[in-house]
Amino acid sequence: MKFSLIICTYMRPKPLLQLLQSVQEQTLYADEILIIDGSTNLETELILKENHFKNLCYFAVPLEHRGLTKQRNYGIERVGKYMEVICFLDDDTILERDYFEQLLETYQIYPEALAVGGYITNESQCEFVGDTYHPKIDEFYFDGWKRKDGSRFVLRKKLGLDSDCPPGYYSLYSHARSVAFLPPSGKTYKVEQFMGGVSSFKKSVFNTLKFSTYFEGYGLYEDVDFTLRVSKLGQLYLNTAAKLNHYHADSGRPNQYKYGKMVVRNGWYVWRVKNAKPSLNSRIKWHSITILLIVIRFTNIFTTSKKKEAFTETAGRIVGWWSLLFKKPK
Repeated sequence: MKFSLIICTYMRPKPLLQLLQSVQEQTLYADEILIIDGSTNLETELILKENHFKNLCYFAVPLEHRGLTKQRNYGIERVGKYMEVICFLDDDTILERDYFEQLLETYQIYPEALAVGGYITNESQCEFVGDTYHPKIDEFYFDGWKRKDGSRFVLRKKLGLDSDCPPGYYSLYSHARSVAFLPPSGKTYKVEQFMGGVSSFKKSVFNTLKFSTYFEGYGLYEDVDFTLRVSKLGQLYLNTAAKLNHYHADSGRPNQYKYGKMVVRNGWYVWRVKNAKPSLNSRIKWHSITILLIVIRFTNIFTTSKKKEAFTETAGRIVGWWSLLFKKPK
C-alpha cells in the first residue's frame, strides 16, 4: 500500500530531526513525507536543508494555517494522488525499525479497518500476570496484564466513577481509559479512539471528514474528537506491535493555566461528540469526575515540587468548568 507520512511541527527542530532519522531506518519507507511547519523562525527549515531525507517535502505554513488541526488539514490537501494510507506522527516521537511495516500489515489483515494506531512503549507500565489474576484496588488489569493505577483512578473506583469500558473506548460519561492502558502484548485490539500523534487512516476517510478547527493551537483532545467521528463510519484498530517512543518535548506546549482550561472545555466537547444527549446520570458522573480531578490537582500544590504549575493548572480547570455555565463549546 502506498502511504504518506505527515509530520506537523512547531518550534522543535532537534526532536524532528531525531524522528526523521528513525524514519530513515525503517524496514518500510514512506512514499512521501510532508513536513508541515508552523514555526515562527527558520530553524526547522535550516536543519532540513542541512540533512537530506528521501521523498521529503517541506511546507512552511502561513499564519492562518498554524495550529495542529489546521496544519493536518493543510497537509492532507497536499498528499499525493495515489496514496492509500496517511500516517501522522508527533514530532517528538522515535520509531522502532518495523513501525510502518507492522502498521501497514494491519490493513492487510483487517481490510475493513478505516484507521490503525501505533503503540507507545516507553509509557507502558504493564506486567504480565496471566488469566487467573485478581487485581487489587490500586491496580488495573486487562488481557492478562496488570499495571499500577494512579490516585485519581483509585478514587474513581471507590466512588463508582471509573470507566465502564475497555481501554480505547469512551463511556457515555467520558473520562475514558486511553489506549495507553492497553498492554504490550503484540496483539491488535479493536478501539474507537487513539492518539493522533501515532495514527494512520485510509485516505478515503478524508473524503468525508476533516480535523476540527475548534481545537486551536496545541489541539488537546483533537485526536479523540476525530477518531470518535471516524468510529461512527467504521472500525479502528490499535496494533501494539507497531512500536515507538514518545518523549514529550516541552517546547511548543501551552502554559499550565491554558492547559488546565483546555482539559475541561475540550473534554466537554469530545464527551458531547460521543454522547450528544447525555442522560442525567451521565451528566452527574461527568461533572463529578471533573470536580474530583480539580481537587486532586489542587492537592498537588502541597505534595509536589512544581507548586506554581499545579496552582495555575488548577485555576485553569476551575475557570474552564465555570465557563461551561455561560459559554459551552460548539
